[in-house]
Parts: sequence; C-alpha cells; structure tokens
Amino acid sequence: MQMNALHQGETIVALASAYGVGAVGLVRLSGSQAIAIANQVFKGKDLQAVDSHTVHYGHIYDGQKLIDEVMVTVLKAPRTYTREDIVEIGCHGSTFVQDQLLRVLIDHGARLASQGEFTLRAFLNGRIDLSQAEAVNDLIHSENEMARDIAIGQMRGGFKEQISQLRQQLIKFASLVELELDFSEEDVEFADRSQLENLILATVKVLVGLIESFEFGNVIRNGVPTAIVGRPNAGKSTLLNALLNEDRAIVSSIEGTTRDAIEETITIKGITFRFIDTAGIRQGEDEIEVIGIEKTFEKIKQAKMIIYLFDARDISDFELQEDIDDLPITNQHLIVVANKIDKQGADDWQQTFHKFNPVGIAAKQKEHIDTLEERLVELVLSKQIDTSGTVITNSRHYQELSEAKNALEDVFNAMHSGLTGDLLALDIRRALHALGNITGEISTDDLLDSIFRDFCIGK
Repeated sequence: MQMNALHQGETIVALASAYGVGAVGLVRLSGSQAIAIANQVFKGKDLQAVDSHTVHYGHIYDGQKLIDEVMVTVLKAPRTYTREDIVEIGCHGSTFVQDQLLRVLIDHGARLASQGEFTLRAFLNGRIDLSQAEAVNDLIHSENEMARDIAIGQMRGGFKEQISQLRQQLIKFASLVELELDFSEEDVEFADRSQLENLILATVKVLVGLIESFEFGNVIRNGVPTAIVGRPNAGKSTLLNALLNEDRAIVSSIEGTTRDAIEETITIKGITFRFIDTAGIRQGEDEIEVIGIEKTFEKIKQAKMIIYLFDARDISDFELQEDIDDLPITNQHLIVVANKIDKQGADDWQQTFHKFNPVGIAAKQKEHIDTLEERLVELVLSKQIDTSGTVITNSRHYQELSEAKNALEDVFNAMHSGLTGDLLALDIRRALHALGNITGEISTDDLLDSIFRDFCIGK
C-alpha cells in the first residue's frame, strides 16, 4: 500500500514535531506537488519562484480565514531527505492550529502520511538503504549516548558498506559457479575453489563478529535489566533510591515491606540500566509475601546483571555463600555488594568477605555509590566490543546475519564433501538473499510494512 502510494505521485503531509501543546510545531510535506500545495495557502513570497533551501515568513490562510503566522522552508529535489520536493511549515504549537494547518493542506491535495512514510520514500528513492532507515528509528528512540552513537554510525552507512562489500564478493563467485553449470558436460571450473574457500572463511569471520556484537548492542539499545536482590532489610530499596538520587522505593525497618518488584531506569556513563528492586529473599510469612518472593526469582532469571546486597554486620561468609548458591543464576553477571559498612560491627567486612570481591557501600549515606556504578559499567563492557565499529542492535539484522553464516558454512562443508556446483550455487544464493534483506536490495511489501509501522507518523 505504501509503495503504491509513492508510485502514484501522491504528496504526503504530517506533523513532524511531537503532537501536543508547545512553543512551535512543524508540519512537513513531501512529493511532486508539495511546493504547489503549500503555495496555494501561503501568503508571502511565491514559493514556486524561490530558491531551494530557503526560509520565508508569511501567513497560512484557509480561503479568507487566517490560520497562523508561519515560517516556511522550501527544499527542492533531489537534495532533500526523501529526494522529493519538501516543504516544512513552522507554526505555533497549538494543537488546534496544527490540526487546522493539516486539514487545509489535505483539502488542497495532500494526503496524510502513514507511519514512517517519509523515511520509506527516502529508501525507495535510493537515498538510504534499509539498514540506514532502521537506524533513523533507532536514533529517534535512543535513550543514552552509546545507543545514539551506534545509530548515527549506521545512518552514515558503515554497516551498509560492510554488507555491500561482502555481497559483491559473493556475487562474483556465485556467477562463476553458475556459469560452470552451463558447461557441466565439459567438466570445467571457472571459480577457483581455494579462493572461494578463503572468501567464505573470511566472510564467516566478519559475520561472526557482527553476530557476537548483538548481545552487547541489544543491551545498549534496550537497557541492562539489573535485579537488586538480598535478604529483607539488607537495604535494597535504600540502594535503589541512592542510585536514582530520589525516594522512589518505600524504606522501612519492617521486614517484608517490598512485596512486588519496582523498576526504574537510570543512565550511567552512556549505558542505560533498568534496576529492579525485588522482595527480600526469605520464607514468606503470608501469601502476598510468598508471591513477591516468587517474582524475585523470576526477575533474577530475566536479568542480565544481579546485585546481591547484604548487611555487612549480620551475616557470615558461609551464610553469604549459601545465599548466593541458592540464586537461579545461569550466565548473568553477579556483583556482591556489602551494605552498611559505616556501621559498628562492619569494620572487618573486606577481610571477612574478600573471596566474593564485594563492593562496599553505605546506601543510606549514599557513600561509594559511584564505585558500584563503575563496577556495573565495567562488567557491561567486559566483552570488549569495539563500539567504534559496527554494533548490531536490530534483531532482524541478527537473524539475517545468522542465516547468511549458516548458508556459507553449508557451502564450505559442501565443497569438502565434493558436492556439485549447483548445490554450492544454491547455498551461496541463500547467503546473498539474507544479506540483501538487511540492506533492502531484496525486500517485499510485507517486510517494509513490518519495519516502517514502528516509525513516527512524521518521519
């Protein structure tokens, strides 16, 4: 539906700024009639006679009725976001004014854009590839510095170039292998098998690196789910409040106060953490507390990182080991944190618990919280992913890269099994298809709709 709309030459319009009351709003048109439609309702300069990339003051009218005082930017194809003529109208931020402006533009021939249609047109008109289009959406939704940097890197085309180079090398060999099929009776080889093997090994190595970056990229994009667990009154809610620098969780000396998980988000050195304050781990004294403790264990299983908090004054190293052994930990990072180290009786906490390499804090006094934050960031970065290179954050890309890797491994195994060229060509084409799905060199309407429906209307 979206692709057909583009081919029919329709001019689209949408609110490009966030909907709601504000100082200003921005209405965007794109299409062959964008300037003409805007010119019909704009009183000021003749927009069809002005230079590209210029801004003009005037008023928008609906017939004789004044809608708003505006600034209009004229951008002529092909040097625009969509490679079509674009007009951007800066108006006052009244929702009524914005709605009236959209209505009058639609009345004069524009169509309300669907979600992501401006970026879809940029893709279909060849300005960006599909991975860059998805990076636009990632940038809009980025919540921390690293997520922003990764999205900008992909928007600049680094990932696109990497995938395109791999495809071009594979296409060359696929063509030679398929050419051999035309001369099958003469038993000739146009594709040097040793070169093909080296190419496959090198390509798989690149793909594996990209695939392995996904776990880190997914964490950066969505945040690190971090469960704060421990015995009742260890100070879990106090720690959450200290990390947030506000009183979000209820703090009480009564055991079992936290009955349900409380989730809050904070960004530390460019990385977003989703902290989960859980119910204290003990034998529940009532049905509600038992449910809360069960949820604690569910949250531990879902977390990427676990902070086990204990009161440094009233637990032995043996008891602490038993508590940790009872946690349903698989491959999560575990940080052991000794709380209340400022209190009497906690003087020798470092010596007592040294084998756990604990971080010592005084949550109530907000002491050494920065040390804990540094440990958290250090563990996230412990895989030493090169964030200056391509980092995969998109699950669709991850799936296609995995499919390409599997296909090339099948080619490698087929070569060593002595299978015929037609089977080699088939598996190489599988890899090419998967890589083409990433950049959009191979795409379907269903794929495009599934991607762009998550965009904002005006982007």
